[in-house]
Amino acid sequence: MTIANKLAQTLASCEGAAANLKSFALETQDEQAKQMYQQLAQTMDSAVTQLRNRLDYAVSEEPQYQQEIQGTYPQQGGGQN
Repeated sequence: MTIANKLAQTLASCEGAAANLKSFALETQDEQAKQMYQQLAQTMDSAVTQLRNRLDYAVSEEPQYQQEIQGTYPQQGGGQN
């Protein structure tokens, strides 16, 4: 498994975690929990951005990675999304 595959899988997992946290924030009535979920979601969004940038860089340096990651992260790819 290449680094691009691992990055794409990690990116997809982080996006899923961020979406779950945002959902939790919407579903809870507890204001303290809502705030915590929102803060965690922002942290995950930051991680997603950083990982996406790194994956874009990896694909730009090694274009063959684009084909390798299509099944894992199909919308990604060197500014083509």
